[in-house]
Amino acid sequence: MQVRDSFYIDGKWVQPSGRKTIDVINASTEEVMATIPAGDEIDADRAVAAARSAFDMWSTTTPVTRGAFLKKIQEGLKARSEELAKTIAAEVGMPLKLSAQIQVGSPIANFGYYAKQATAFPWEETTGNSRVVREAVGVVVCITPWNYPLHQIAAKVAAALAAGCTVVLKPSEVAPLNAFILAEIIDSVGVPAGVFNLVSGTGPEIGEALVRHPDVDMISFTGSTRAGKRISEVAAATVKRVALELGGKSASVILDDADLPAAVKGTLNACFLNSGQTCSAHTRMLVPESRYEEAAKLAVDIAQNFTVGDPFGGSARLGPLISEAQRDRVRTYIRKGMEEAELLCGGPDAPSGLDKGYYVQPTIFGRVKPDATIAQEEIFGPVLSIITYRDEEEAVRIANGTPYGLAGGVWSGSDDRAQGIARRLRTGQVDINGGAFNLFAPFGGYKQSGRGREMGPYGMEEFLEYKSLQFKQAPVAAAVAPTADGVGAGGKAPY
Repeated sequence: MQVRDSFYIDGKWVQPSGRKTIDVINASTEEVMATIPAGDEIDADRAVAAARSAFDMWSTTTPVTRGAFLKKIQEGLKARSEELAKTIAAEVGMPLKLSAQIQVGSPIANFGYYAKQATAFPWEETTGNSRVVREAVGVVVCITPWNYPLHQIAAKVAAALAAGCTVVLKPSEVAPLNAFILAEIIDSVGVPAGVFNLVSGTGPEIGEALVRHPDVDMISFTGSTRAGKRISEVAAATVKRVALELGGKSASVILDDADLPAAVKGTLNACFLNSGQTCSAHTRMLVPESRYEEAAKLAVDIAQNFTVGDPFGGSARLGPLISEAQRDRVRTYIRKGMEEAELLCGGPDAPSGLDKGYYVQPTIFGRVKPDATIAQEEIFGPVLSIITYRDEEEAVRIANGTPYGLAGGVWSGSDDRAQGIARRLRTGQVDINGGAFNLFAPFGGYKQSGRGREMGPYGMEEFLEYKSLQFKQAPVAAAVAPTADGVGAGGKAPY
């Protein structure tokens, strides 16, 4: 069992102010696999002070310098990728092979991307008699979830560091060990003290202390809509910038001319990935009334291929859910669904032979009403609702008929027709005929799915401010535009 007893603050591993600890539970064995410190307001103050002290130095380093550090972090993640994959498979429950590809592969790619983006980004432009410059927003607190823990950390931390911000990271206390490994890597590559800081603990205690701290300039949060609302309330007192990536109830709209087997298979893949613990999961499958019976049979047949089992066993496609609380929550929704709709497969009972671990059967409900609980609320488990519609107008209305707007899909025999429907969906991302997730396209939602975007240059822009410099005459050339070596023209590198 691991014992993590220190925080990473101001370039050093330091003891927390208190003695409280939190158990980290292995999702497939239900055993304690580690303990971490439970931080408090004192720890939050120390971490923020370190980040504030380092900001002036880090924000004025050259883009080349910042990019070089991010590249070193990427190489450090590669060197420990096997350890990270095993750690996250144990914490979250995603099967090991998928954990290596997704949970570790995407963070490595993100740090590499932002290493390049630091120098490729257009930091300045001229408009009329003004020079418009982009500058780091300041001290950023990143609060990250447990379902894709290192991926969400990388999406925030790499972008913020590239932008010139300093960071305090509070990972989910349910899946925190990967963040401690990242801190070790950041320390080993020599990132200046205070630029990155790691604390751990619960949201109500250290999380709220960070959010309300007057020396924090921005909060970047991924998690539940309920928690996002609370963060917005607390942050409003100091008028902080807040970026939120929250819940979803995404619809996969299958049109009458779609390749039905491909569409149903693609929808189930998007619904059941990570045992349904994906904010952008396509948990509502909308099919024409005339094709319901065929679609329902295909869905049940395809669901049999989603074998549930030990994430380290080698053959399972679905592992356990993250925790006992999450398993019980999903089972409660399944029982509610059995009152509201037709249970086609699965159910609330544990999968056969898996009494140990937080396992849930992949479950499909048919003829679900659009306003049913299971069609409106985010379940965050392997549960699909099949909803029928009569025409395209009704399909669009149903797809848009939840408080969320994070993702979705449209399937048609014609990309053009699918795109026409996709443009009418009030959601931040839509897959056309199974289009693959693009790690560098903007990711984020409409409505109660949040505000702001992550990934790609759009993610870095979240951590930047605009500043206009007005001249009596139009400026001829940027006085501080980065040169090939990253040094401002006519000046020395500040770091």
